[in-house]
Amino acid sequence: MDTRGTIRSIFGTRRALIGVIHVGALPGTPRGRETVDALATAAAVDARAYREAGFSGLMVENMHDRPYLRREVGPEVVAAMTVIAGAVRREAPSLPLGIQVLAGANRESIAAAHACGARFVRVEGLVFAHVADEGLMQSDAGTLLRYRRSIGADAVAVFADIKKKHSAHAITADMDIAETARAAEFFLADGVIVTGTSTGRPCDRSEVEVVADAVSLPTLVGSGTTAENVGDFGKADAFIVGTSPKRDGLWSNPVDPSRAAALVKAFAKVDTP
Repeated sequence: MDTRGTIRSIFGTRRALIGVIHVGALPGTPRGRETVDALATAAAVDARAYREAGFSGLMVENMHDRPYLRREVGPEVVAAMTVIAGAVRREAPSLPLGIQVLAGANRESIAAAHACGARFVRVEGLVFAHVADEGLMQSDAGTLLRYRRSIGADAVAVFADIKKKHSAHAITADMDIAETARAAEFFLADGVIVTGTSTGRPCDRSEVEVVADAVSLPTLVGSGTTAENVGDFGKADAFIVGTSPKRDGLWSNPVDPSRAAALVKAFAKVDTP
């Protein structure tokens, strides 16, 4: 549970609802066709929809860049993400912003966040190795947090996926999710994220609860939140949502204002046990 008040310090509220903007395929990626200006304009439209619906914060992610590179991306991706994130901030300046650069490009996420004034990053592979779609992902907490310090980006919070989606965890089968969360806390994560097995798949409620009880960090639900199930996760401190608020409930579509508003209404009724 967030006994340190991290979520309140970033979002100004006890519990946060964070809307994900899946930016279009970036220059240099297999499906990249649009200019950065066009991508930024589309991202700003989604930001406006989330803001008007009443979300607590926003996050930009390069999910359309499939297939992803492992652990590093080119400077063209970092530059584009920074420009797009800047456009989102201008559209919704009152909403704290986060960045994730796939896959596991955590240094690049922090660099872009620091450059545009974003408040947090979502990272994968902070502690323990796992096998992702892209191959073996080694942990990077030591190098990542030294990098954050070296560029003066300590104000950028690191929210870390644990036992993350789209991954196999046989390597750490003897390490349960609570112990993984404790390891992330020991290695100075600012929050931990629990997910389902893949994008749009809901979390296991019991996993969210055991993680929330295991650490003093905020516990974030990182996949599968809907207006129908958000009330099941009363121990979560924040929700990162990028599928259910989209048109037809597809992550690759634009934000649907009515679906976003329905989620905000349901979120407002979540009680802490």
